[in-house]
Amino acid sequence: MSARGMAAERHIPVLRDRIVELLAPALATPGSVYVDGTLGMGGHAEAILERCPQARVIGVDRDTEALALAAERLEPYAGRTTFVHAVYDEIPAALSELGIDHLDAALFDLGVSSLQLDETDRGFSYSQDAPLDMRMDQESGLTAADVLNTYEATDLERVLREYGEERFARKIANAVVRERESAPFTTSARLVELLKRAVPAASQKSGGHPGKRTFQALRIEVNAELSVWARALPRAIDLLAVGGRVAVLSYHSLEDRITKRVLSEGSRSRAPEGLPVELPEHAAYLRLLTRGAEEASPQEQAANPRSASVRLRAAERTRLTPSTKGPHR
Repeated sequence: MSARGMAAERHIPVLRDRIVELLAPALATPGSVYVDGTLGMGGHAEAILERCPQARVIGVDRDTEALALAAERLEPYAGRTTFVHAVYDEIPAALSELGIDHLDAALFDLGVSSLQLDETDRGFSYSQDAPLDMRMDQESGLTAADVLNTYEATDLERVLREYGEERFARKIANAVVRERESAPFTTSARLVELLKRAVPAASQKSGGHPGKRTFQALRIEVNAELSVWARALPRAIDLLAVGGRVAVLSYHSLEDRITKRVLSEGSRSRAPEGLPVELPEHAAYLRLLTRGAEEASPQEQAANPRSASVRLRAAERTRLTPSTKGPHR
């Protein structure tokens, strides 16, 4: 089977039709630019290419394996696609190198991808034994094993508490430090066994698999996901042309909190209280396209379990601001 077929079968794009519905109005003119900030296996990009024939797609991913699979899947659209190996917050620089000074639409599908979860040797899943890697970009950076084997107990506790919202962060961190004295952590099975011992049985019954929160926390730390996202979203908005749109799919509360804050700030007037007339520079520069965060339908959640936790937010650029980049606007 070709990589294109593999990608299409392995990847069900979350809220695909809703994403196209939200972004297509900004991609109706010749030469309009769509950035897929987390290309993954190309499902959302394929839908945009099919339904927005005027659009040029810039597919960005930090995972070289995902880029290769998506490139073959999208080969029928080769004249309208460009692939970029980069992290979210590097998108402005990457676009500049391509001679692109604005965006008409952008999608960010945050978190771990179907490809990364399904590849057992990547170490993202707590359900199968694998090397503790968890890097989205396998060419650089600390691995999850490095974090477990080198962080002080207090730093491990902070990571587990902040990024995994783990109630038993201190207990787990201390157990990790004790265990690694006999031998360093290398595979996920040993970590899972430790978590089963450290997390009380009652909590495991009510809170699900004991590895869920710790594995999430390690993945976020390894890939600096939250700090990168906090920088990336404002930069993407700066690049949006007036009438341009951005959509974000988040899968846990920490990502969604950042998204909500940035989009909400842009959608509010900055006029001082009591000012009789709103000055243009105080007006909102975003219009929210979703009421709160939208969820996948029960039907989609049944067909694609990975959509169960998704939260979708989207906004449209309504005016320029001093930070707006590029002469296009």
